[in-house]
Amino acid sequence: MLMRTEPFRDIDRMFEQLVGTTTRPAVMHVDAERDGDAFYVYFDLPGVDPDSIDLTVERNVLSVKAQRKRQSRDGVESVISERPMGVFSRQLFLGDTLDTDKLEASYDNGVLTLRIPVSDKAKPRKIAVGSGDNGRKQIKS
Repeated sequence: MLMRTEPFRDIDRMFEQLVGTTTRPAVMHVDAERDGDAFYVYFDLPGVDPDSIDLTVERNVLSVKAQRKRQSRDGVESVISERPMGVFSRQLFLGDTLDTDKLEASYDNGVLTLRIPVSDKAKPRKIAVGSGDNGRKQIKS
Protein backbone atom coordinates (compact mmCIF):
# COMPACT_ATOMS: atom_id res chain seq x y z
CA MET A 1 0.00 0.00 0.00
CA LEU A 2 1.48 3.33 -1.07
CA MET A 3 1.04 6.21 1.39
CA ARG A 4 1.14 9.74 0.07
CA THR A 5 2.14 12.57 2.31
CA GLU A 6 1.98 16.27 1.79
CA PRO A 7 5.07 17.85 3.35
CA PHE A 8 3.58 21.35 3.30
CA ARG A 9 0.57 20.21 5.31
CA ASP A 10 2.95 18.90 8.00
CA ILE A 11 4.85 22.20 8.00
CA ASP A 12 1.57 24.13 8.33
CA ARG A 13 0.52 21.90 11.24
CA MET A 14 3.82 22.50 13.09
CA PHE A 15 3.58 26.26 12.44
CA GLU A 16 0.02 26.36 13.82
CA GLN A 17 1.17 24.58 16.99
CA LEU A 18 3.84 27.25 17.52
CA VAL A 19 1.88 30.41 16.75
CA GLY A 20 -1.73 29.24 16.96
CA THR A 21 -4.61 29.93 14.61
CA THR A 22 -7.38 32.50 14.56
CA THR A 23 -9.73 29.99 16.20
CA ARG A 24 -7.18 28.52 18.64
CA PRO A 25 -4.61 31.10 19.75
CA ALA A 26 -1.22 29.99 20.99
CA VAL A 27 -0.10 30.66 24.53
CA MET A 28 1.20 34.12 25.25
CA HIS A 29 4.95 34.59 25.14
CA VAL A 30 6.70 35.35 28.42
CA ASP A 31 10.06 36.56 29.72
CA ALA A 32 11.15 36.54 33.37
CA GLU A 33 14.12 38.02 35.18
CA ARG A 34 15.36 38.65 38.70
CA ASP A 35 16.47 42.11 39.73
CA GLY A 36 17.67 42.18 43.34
CA ASP A 37 14.85 41.19 45.67
CA ALA A 38 12.12 40.94 43.01
CA PHE A 39 11.21 38.90 39.97
CA TYR A 40 9.74 40.56 36.89
CA VAL A 41 7.56 38.65 34.46
CA TYR A 42 6.60 40.10 31.07
CA PHE A 43 3.70 38.75 28.99
CA ASP A 44 3.19 39.84 25.37
CA LEU A 45 -0.48 40.74 24.91
CA PRO A 46 -0.67 43.11 21.91
CA GLY A 47 -4.09 44.51 21.13
CA VAL A 48 -5.68 43.20 24.32
CA ASP A 49 -8.15 45.35 26.24
CA PRO A 50 -6.70 45.68 29.78
CA ASP A 51 -10.19 45.06 31.21
CA SER A 52 -10.15 41.56 29.68
CA ILE A 53 -7.01 40.52 31.60
CA ASP A 54 -7.72 38.08 34.43
CA LEU A 55 -4.79 37.50 36.78
CA THR A 56 -5.03 35.05 39.70
CA VAL A 57 -2.69 33.29 42.12
CA GLU A 58 -3.82 30.14 43.86
CA ARG A 59 -1.47 27.81 45.73
CA ASN A 60 1.62 29.24 44.02
CA VAL A 61 0.11 28.89 40.55
CA LEU A 62 -0.08 32.16 38.63
CA SER A 63 -2.78 32.13 35.94
CA VAL A 64 -3.14 34.80 33.28
CA LYS A 65 -6.06 34.95 30.84
CA ALA A 66 -6.75 37.67 28.34
CA GLN A 67 -9.04 38.07 25.37
CA ARG A 68 -8.50 39.83 22.08
CA LYS A 69 -11.62 40.44 20.02
CA ARG A 70 -11.82 41.34 16.39
CA GLN A 71 -13.26 44.80 15.88
CA SER A 72 -16.12 44.47 13.44
CA ARG A 73 -17.68 47.40 11.66
CA ASP A 74 -20.84 47.49 9.56
CA GLY A 75 -20.19 47.50 5.84
CA VAL A 76 -16.52 46.54 6.14
CA GLU A 77 -15.39 43.31 4.47
CA SER A 78 -12.40 41.46 5.90
CA VAL A 79 -9.87 40.61 3.18
CA ILE A 80 -7.07 39.10 5.29
CA SER A 81 -7.53 37.81 8.84
CA GLU A 82 -4.31 36.31 10.26
CA ARG A 83 -3.96 37.90 13.69
CA PRO A 84 -4.99 35.42 16.39
CA MET A 85 -8.15 36.33 18.28
CA GLY A 86 -9.79 34.70 21.23
CA VAL A 87 -8.72 33.80 24.75
CA PHE A 88 -5.01 33.53 25.52
CA SER A 89 -3.89 31.80 28.70
CA ARG A 90 -0.74 30.91 30.55
CA GLN A 91 0.10 29.36 33.91
CA LEU A 92 3.36 29.65 35.81
CA PHE A 93 4.33 27.73 38.91
CA LEU A 94 5.85 30.10 41.49
CA GLY A 95 8.33 29.10 44.15
CA ASP A 96 7.56 29.31 47.86
CA THR A 97 10.17 32.05 48.21
CA LEU A 98 8.01 34.64 46.42
CA ASP A 99 5.61 36.97 48.23
CA THR A 100 2.51 36.71 46.04
CA ASP A 101 0.53 38.91 48.47
CA LYS A 102 2.65 41.85 47.28
CA LEU A 103 2.44 41.06 43.56
CA GLU A 104 2.06 44.19 41.39
CA ALA A 105 0.76 44.25 37.81
CA SER A 106 0.75 46.87 35.07
CA TYR A 107 -0.12 46.87 31.37
CA ASP A 108 1.59 49.20 28.92
CA ASN A 109 2.16 49.08 25.14
CA GLY A 110 0.81 45.54 24.86
CA VAL A 111 2.99 44.11 27.63
CA LEU A 112 1.65 42.88 30.97
CA THR A 113 4.39 43.36 33.58
CA LEU A 114 4.32 41.62 36.95
CA ARG A 115 6.62 42.44 39.86
CA ILE A 116 6.80 39.68 42.46
CA PRO A 117 9.03 40.39 45.47
CA VAL A 118 11.09 37.73 47.19
CA SER A 119 9.52 37.00 50.60
CA ASP A 120 11.29 38.28 53.68
CA LYS A 121 11.65 34.75 55.05
CA ALA A 122 13.64 33.75 51.93
CA LYS A 123 16.14 36.62 52.23
CA PRO A 124 19.48 36.04 53.98
CA ARG A 125 19.49 37.12 57.63
CA LYS A 126 21.89 37.15 60.57
CA ILE A 127 21.41 34.61 63.35
CA ALA A 128 22.69 35.26 66.88
CA VAL A 129 24.63 32.30 68.28
CA GLY A 130 25.28 32.02 71.99
CA SER A 131 28.45 30.55 73.51
CA GLY A 132 29.19 28.89 76.83
CA ASP A 133 30.29 32.17 78.43
CA ASN A 134 27.02 33.93 77.46
CA GLY A 135 28.84 35.93 74.80
CA ARG A 136 27.10 36.30 71.45
CA LYS A 137 28.52 36.27 67.96
CA GLN A 138 26.81 37.13 64.70
CA ILE A 139 26.92 34.51 61.97
CA LYS A 140 25.53 35.29 58.54
CA SER A 141 23.40 32.51 57.15
